[in-house]
Amino acid sequence: MEENKNPNPNQLNIELGEEVAQGTYSNLAVITHSPAEFVVDFIRMMPGVPKAKVQSRIILTPQHAKRLMRALADNIAKYESQNGKISETPGMDPMMTMNFGGPQGQA
Repeated sequence: MEENKNPNPNQLNIELGEEVAQGTYSNLAVITHSPAEFVVDFIRMMPGVPKAKVQSRIILTPQHAKRLMRALADNIAKYESQNGKISETPGMDPMMTMNFGGPQGQA
């Protein structure tokens, strides 16, 4: 008799490769969009370095971007209920990029 390896046909088997499992640190995300997609560039900025490189780019449909927003909000609420409110830097504009004391960009 053949064994059913996937008893729930709606269950998704997700594989996490070794390299991806290491993760990539990002302390800045730049989000752009068109009528068809949202593009999220994850960037790592370093103190005193005037140049930063995109570490990863994720492209989402508008529907998936909205699901991601809701999932993040839900997970932040769960985190804060267990660990306390996440504090934000007072007076910092959330739409402003971070400045680590390095040279300022010029137009």
